[in-house]
Amino acid sequence: MSSSRRNRVEVPEAKAALDSFKYEVANEIGVPLKHGYNGDLTSYQNGSVGGYMVKKMITDYEKRMAGQNGQQ
Repeated sequence: MSSSRRNRVEVPEAKAALDSFKYEVANEIGVPLKHGYNGDLTSYQNGSVGGYMVKKMITDYEKRMAGQNGQQ
């Protein structure tokens, strides 16, 4: 897979919010993610950030589908 297809944001307007969310999640789970180079982190640490982001997004979406967030 070429690097130009990786980590592509499907909705460009959401890029800033997703970046902010990534650092919020990293902080929550104790991964010392910083702006810029993060090559000192393990693939497990980086993967846990992405995995937890997906888990939180799915949970939020399920709540919305169930009408628990006041949104539909």
